[in-house]
Amino acid sequence: MDTPPVTLGPDEQRRLYVLTELLAGRLTTIEAALTLELSIRHLKRLKARYRREGVASLAHGNRGRRPWHAIDPALAERVVELARTRYAGLNHSHLADLLAEREGITLERSTIRRLLIGAGLRSPRPRRPPAHRSRRERMAREGVLLQADGSRHRWFGPDEPFATLIGAIDDATGTVPAALFREHEDAAGYLAMLRAIGADKGLPLALYIDRHGIFTKRASERLTLEEELTGTRLPTQVGRALEELGIRRIHALSPEGKGRIERMWATIQGRLVAELRLAGITTIAAANAYLPGFLARLNARFGVPVASPDVAYRPLPDDIDLERICCFKYGRIVAADNTIRFGGHVLQLGSVGGRRSLARTRVEVHERLDGSLLVLWRGESVATAAAPADASKLRARSGSRILTDLPDPDVSGPIIDRPAPPSEPHEREPRPIHPWRR
Repeated sequence: MDTPPVTLGPDEQRRLYVLTELLAGRLTTIEAALTLELSIRHLKRLKARYRREGVASLAHGNRGRRPWHAIDPALAERVVELARTRYAGLNHSHLADLLAEREGITLERSTIRRLLIGAGLRSPRPRRPPAHRSRRERMAREGVLLQADGSRHRWFGPDEPFATLIGAIDDATGTVPAALFREHEDAAGYLAMLRAIGADKGLPLALYIDRHGIFTKRASERLTLEEELTGTRLPTQVGRALEELGIRRIHALSPEGKGRIERMWATIQGRLVAELRLAGITTIAAANAYLPGFLARLNARFGVPVASPDVAYRPLPDDIDLERICCFKYGRIVAADNTIRFGGHVLQLGSVGGRRSLARTRVEVHERLDGSLLVLWRGESVATAAAPADASKLRARSGSRILTDLPDPDVSGPIIDRPAPPSEPHEREPRPIHPWRR
């Protein structure tokens, strides 16, 4: 029976040549062992097996056999099918996590990448070669620095409207302590984020943010009357809240300055969009309800150990009420009838602090994130109610013609309209400081 041909590799061909020379007597055993970098004992075993089996003895014994750790072809086909249908558009790393979590398929990212590339499915997020740059060392303790930003994206699909995810990332651990969806990047979203972080973990020492108008007023913006009188720029609502909470603001001069949160947005966009699609979520309210579980898995997957186990978050003092700080504050002057105007409404104020009347005093109106209002006078809460409507005033309406003869119900006839008599011009005496008197 003819033996099948054997294909030898470069190393095996070198062994064949040395063994041939050894058997021909042109090389000694010591020279052959040194050439093949083998021990004399092993060389003798190779020579004996070569004499017994011929060239086939030089090929590895596992050649042609299926490796014990090879992936089942049916499993590989299923992975490719899932990547093309249900999990289409996911990068290789995210696909590996979801397959292990939801499908019970535990494979390494490199294995999944090899299977998908072999099937012609490349990762939707191309990996660029690393650029040469020096990175800042992470903070040693959790809570020393948080990077905050908003990401405007089509989170609910390419055919759905844009939404903004507002969140923060801890510089030391790379975890996201809080995030929430909003229609736009606004001050209410950042105030809600600060309130959630303060209630859950405490107050961080510093917040690394960009130069958005939410955090600081632009130099080109006109000064208000109060700013002109005081000679200083008044802080924005978020800036005022950060000052009251004792959180230092650090403004980045470029997007690259806060690169950690920018890279985290890229990771979240690649994963959260797919998970929201799989969960059938298309509204901001449902997405906010889904976020806590997603952030817990994200932090467990990408969090890094800290250099120091000490936590730098400051616990909330007893005299700090997050609801009174993380809100919108406005000043109002109380009218003579103890009312104030706010948001197109008139509020009637009650008595407070032993005062029967707050007329001509200044009060502070807090518009909370849930839409409720709180009025404070010198730190004390003032009872409010909707003010009754003013009595209507009867006055002549503007117009050149009026009806003078109204028809009697029992008398038929045309209505005669006559022009209104011209009104007498009202002469006012100029004030003593009027320019005419100068």
